[in-house]
Amino acid sequence: MNAKVISIYAADTSGVCSALYELGGMTVVHDASGCNSTYATHDEPRWYDRKSMIYISALTEAEAVMGNDSKFIRDVAKAAGELSPKFIAICGSPMPAMTGFDYSSAAEEIERETGLTTFFVDTNGTHSYLQGAEGAFLSIAKLFCSEGKEKQANSVNIIGATPLDFSVNTSVSSIKKWLLDNSFSVQSCFAMDSSLDEISTAPQAAVSLVISSDGIAAAKYLFDTYGVPYVVGVPVGKSFSKKLSADLKRAASEGVCINSCGEKAVENAHMIVAGESVFASSLGAELGAKTVATVGIRNSEVLSGTDIFCEEEAELEKLFSQHKTVIADPLFRPICKEASFVSLPHVAFSGRCFLKDIPDLIDKDVSKILNL
Repeated sequence: MNAKVISIYAADTSGVCSALYELGGMTVVHDASGCNSTYATHDEPRWYDRKSMIYISALTEAEAVMGNDSKFIRDVAKAAGELSPKFIAICGSPMPAMTGFDYSSAAEEIERETGLTTFFVDTNGTHSYLQGAEGAFLSIAKLFCSEGKEKQANSVNIIGATPLDFSVNTSVSSIKKWLLDNSFSVQSCFAMDSSLDEISTAPQAAVSLVISSDGIAAAKYLFDTYGVPYVVGVPVGKSFSKKLSADLKRAASEGVCINSCGEKAVENAHMIVAGESVFASSLGAELGAKTVATVGIRNSEVLSGTDIFCEEEAELEKLFSQHKTVIADPLFRPICKEASFVSLPHVAFSGRCFLKDIPDLIDKDVSKILNL
């Protein structure tokens, strides 16, 4: 995103850390000392309440120039020996990307030395959190999921749950409650309030519910490898949540994948919802509004024909001026000068600034909560 006035989204390294935070592994970002505070301070609301093994390699200028890869490998292996994590994940920042650090070989060497499953997620600190979380979720699915017991009827994998998209309010627990209220059970949740052991049973689920675009790759892998179909959408509002429930039941019974949030009628063309594509499209479907995906990758599977992908500040400002109502994170307000602005904070964009103002919209009257 090219931004002069508005904020930018959390980086891919933050996406990796957020996705793996609760799974008992050790995540190491190859970056300069002190950069861990960027993630901890801005992008991780669980930091002070829940421990996790997330570290920075403390890369120095001399090491970056001279390429002292052995020190990185040695330090990670030593820390793993002291902490006994369930796995090791490594990811990178701009400097190692510029010097051509070989993450794949480093991961192989660390795994040989420690005997622990070690993988790298391809990041360089310049992409959005969605790319990082996507790689992390996919790696977990590939490395830890295996076909075992029989499929569990009406069981659901929730894929794409991170505080970057859903905060630490009651949204994720509300999704689980909504599933239970609609005669489903929760098989696993990638990756909030679910253990690595629970996630390893994901192939036993009847269907997966993808609640963020960073979960689509893992959902596709589970479908292609284990035949677990998936449905894309977040159960926001009363009307759309009913449609999503019906689509989950259809996907489970027929073995088909459904993009629920991409099937919508735009009844309120004067209104536009901006944000992560799956959540924004789901809210747009509930309100009959247009959607503009402002982060991630251009994903035609999620966006409908009336939706827009736009990451450029100048273009967004022009787009907002063409609508009467804009629903977006408060930090978009400075470029929304003509339309009526409805605040809907997004941790991945504004960090902790509006954490207490993030509503739980799951299976609730959205218009009433947002004062539309």
